[in-house]
Amino acid sequence: MDDLAGRLGRWSAGRGPLHLLLACRLRELVDEGRLPAGTPLPPDRVLAAGLAVGRTTVVAAYGLLREEGRLVRRRGSGTWVAPGGHPAVDAARDGTANPMFVNLLEPPDGVLQLACAGPLWAPPEYVEAHRRALDRLGGPDLGYHPLGQPELRAALAARYTAMGVPTTPAHVLVTTGAQQALALLARALVAPGDEVLVEAPTYPGALDLLREAAAVVRHSPAGDGAAFADALARHRPALAYVMPAVQNPVGTTMPALERRRLARAAVEAGVPLIVDDVLAELAFAGPVEATAAHAPEVITVGSLSKVVWGGLRTGWVRARPALVERLARFRAVHDLGGSVLDQLAAAELLTGFDAVRDRRVALLRERHDHLAAGLRGELPDWAFDPAPGGQTLWVRLPRGDAASYAQVALRHGVAVLPGGSLDPSGGSGDRLRIAFTADPAVLDDAVAKLAAAWRAHAAEPAVRPVLPVMAV
Repeated sequence: MDDLAGRLGRWSAGRGPLHLLLACRLRELVDEGRLPAGTPLPPDRVLAAGLAVGRTTVVAAYGLLREEGRLVRRRGSGTWVAPGGHPAVDAARDGTANPMFVNLLEPPDGVLQLACAGPLWAPPEYVEAHRRALDRLGGPDLGYHPLGQPELRAALAARYTAMGVPTTPAHVLVTTGAQQALALLARALVAPGDEVLVEAPTYPGALDLLREAAAVVRHSPAGDGAAFADALARHRPALAYVMPAVQNPVGTTMPALERRRLARAAVEAGVPLIVDDVLAELAFAGPVEATAAHAPEVITVGSLSKVVWGGLRTGWVRARPALVERLARFRAVHDLGGSVLDQLAAAELLTGFDAVRDRRVALLRERHDHLAAGLRGELPDWAFDPAPGGQTLWVRLPRGDAASYAQVALRHGVAVLPGGSLDPSGGSGDRLRIAFTADPAVLDDAVAKLAAAWRAHAAEPAVRPVLPVMAV
């Protein structure tokens, strides 16, 4: 059910009767081969509960597609995609059904976007950095740098060294954003069937990559460094992935002693540890000390997209030089390296980065307080702790299922991320991740729509089945 809901995307955001909108989206999935012949569909009651619609909506949509010959109903075994359609599409090749990415892939449709987080405007320093970078182009340079443009690698190495992590350019691989950094690391360090330890909940983009790699995902409670360190020592997975600073989606930061224990536990257990520091600069109390300062052997992933702008697709990996060289060989096969102009601009930005970051953090703190006040006023029975940093609130609903509610919110014109899509433990079904990056007026509009959606939400939504999970 979760996978189908993800593939349906923002199916209900159009105009017209819901059963026609649902039938239209299911038709597209069948015709494109993403629901191949022989695929069983959820019973109408189950799909209706998951999408927060009446059962008659699903019955009518299924009925239309049966009349068209796209679905068949088998007595005693439910509804299936009819034979003779497209062949099965490999799930890994078909792309993601994760709601976060689906929201990025959907065309603009007037829906307020609170499911994805990031700066909505490039700062003036970004524009000026590009002007300076343009002035430096024109010298002898082939333009292909799979390891990254040398000046940017040197600038990142100097920044880490200043943070107490001795680093040379040989320790740095520049990537097209942090997502590519994680993808390269998954390819290099994970084989099918390998166990990988993550937090629950965690960043959904990492979960998609691990599933694509056919890893066995184990989990430990988010934000608990001691529990994560104990799990590393007990299970010695092939890889571990953690966000010790400004955890996504919870927003917490592990105390320094926990970060130190975690880093050293990974080294002692011989487990490669990926530390995702993409949001570490966005702690409201100030930047968090790099975890690699406690153990330079850990692998650090960073990015400029959350502080500067998502359109600046500049991320990096800081790791042992041997691993950096290996990752660069993988990358060269795909794109030969990123945009030289963007990387020169990124190097320029790093010279005044602290001022850009401080202004961004101050703005996020204001937006956080604005959204929090709006939710307390309009939805007082929703529960959340103030976020100590980052870009999102982690909200608990007082009742019902968050994925079902998110469907209702979508029909009211606002997209939020249900917590179950971020939680490999099978938990967080009552949680929402809500971004507070938009302008105050947009946040006010979104809160009003969320409140209207909550009032319209079914009083007694169906209880979703709990699947068995592996915990550590």
